[in-house]
Amino acid sequence: MELSKLAVLLDLMRGRRSVRRYDQRLVPEVVLRRLLEAARWAPSAHNRQPWRFAVIIDPAQRVELAAAMGQRFRADLEADGLPADLVEQRAARSYARISGAPAVIVMFLSLAEMDRYPDPRRQDAERIMTVQSVALAAQNLLLAAHAEGLGACWMCAPLFCPDVVRTALDLPADWEAQGLITLGYPAEEPTRDREPIETKIRWY
Repeated sequence: MELSKLAVLLDLMRGRRSVRRYDQRLVPEVVLRRLLEAARWAPSAHNRQPWRFAVIIDPAQRVELAAAMGQRFRADLEADGLPADLVEQRAARSYARISGAPAVIVMFLSLAEMDRYPDPRRQDAERIMTVQSVALAAQNLLLAAHAEGLGACWMCAPLFCPDVVRTALDLPADWEAQGLITLGYPAEEPTRDREPIETKIRWY
């Protein structure tokens, strides 16, 4: 019996996991372009499509970005008063994830085409709508990656150092980093489940 479209979609969603370890096969550019095509069909505020993508397939560029972000991460952890060995452990783990992934897509927002308001309340709402739009594009991309047989992991680290990311990649001033997605062919099979949905709902 042929599965319904919803059943196929739910199966895809349930199978997706955050994969942090990859083998070293390269991800073909044609596959990456299909992921970006999926991302651009996400819904967005006013249909302005405020997302921007930096696709990093050059190993040297990934190392440069990971090193720059790691320097800021270490400074933040040291300012928090963490022991030196723990600072190094956490910074090294983040560096390895970014520099070691076969491909990285950094997600950005741009307010360039979004509405402008004279009052902070509405302007804050406009910004939140923009953030949500980028998150929706990221979810499309993650599901497409899983459908392509890739592993992927969303990392929020760029939120803590958007200036560092923009400088390392030599990007326009309106590109604001929101997160990055590491990509590759999986070298692990995570199996974490979700909390029961009834613990997250109130019916009215």
